[in-house]
Amino acid sequence: MRDKNENMKKLLAVGILGLTMCCGAIAQEASPRPQKPAPKATAPSGTASPDQILNRYVEAIGGRAAWKKLTSRVSTGTIDVPEMQISGTVEFHEKAPNRLLRVIILNGASFRQGFDGNNGWTDDPQDGLRSQTGAELEDARLDADFYHPLDLRQLYSKFTLTGTEKIGEHDTYVIEAARAGGDPDKMYFDMKTGLALRMISRRHSAEGLSTYQEDLEDYREVDGIKLPFTVHQSIAKPSFTITFTEVRHNVELNDSEFSKPAAE
Repeated sequence: MRDKNENMKKLLAVGILGLTMCCGAIAQEASPRPQKPAPKATAPSGTASPDQILNRYVEAIGGRAAWKKLTSRVSTGTIDVPEMQISGTVEFHEKAPNRLLRVIILNGASFRQGFDGNNGWTDDPQDGLRSQTGAELEDARLDADFYHPLDLRQLYSKFTLTGTEKIGEHDTYVIEAARAGGDPDKMYFDMKTGLALRMISRRHSAEGLSTYQEDLEDYREVDGIKLPFTVHQSIAKPSFTITFTEVRHNVELNDSEFSKPAAE
């Protein structure tokens, strides 16, 4: 039981609370997928620049005007961790420009993360309520940007097209996105549709620095923008799937709900 709790703690610390690109999702299936070593990227074809790829991505997900009509989002759904034989619920509240609250309940235990525009915090049964600082806080600030897909050029300092790679049947452009003072992320964009299919990131937590992967699938239109309906995430172990069953936009959200709770 102790090992299971430790794995759950690690899972939540470095993976679940790090959704960066999906910006809310709805899903229909939650089957685990085996993780395979990523194939080596081939040399860039020279047919597209990072700027062109990023511009096409924004258009593919609905365009800037459609995104700017939205000011908040409430996403609810489930989480499944097959390797640990546990499941639970998720509820994410997001508010422009940069407020975020995530609540995950697994086996009756509640895990929360919040960012109020300046300050980040987490609350879980093992570590209790604590403030985020340093690199962990900067990661939270990045994740909390409501218009993250539109703001990539402000959030990252440099984009480099490093090659092309197959993800399943999809050919993708691979872009490395560098952050000032941070670790670079890798973004994989479908050559045909322009949509983001994968993100590989390094994130800081109380447990240290970890690498994890998001695979984004089944994009559908919600209120004029496109969101991935299925999000698979993986770290060394275990992998998990988040399945959102409802997404509502422009919900009235009070700023106070994103603030760090008073210590009990």
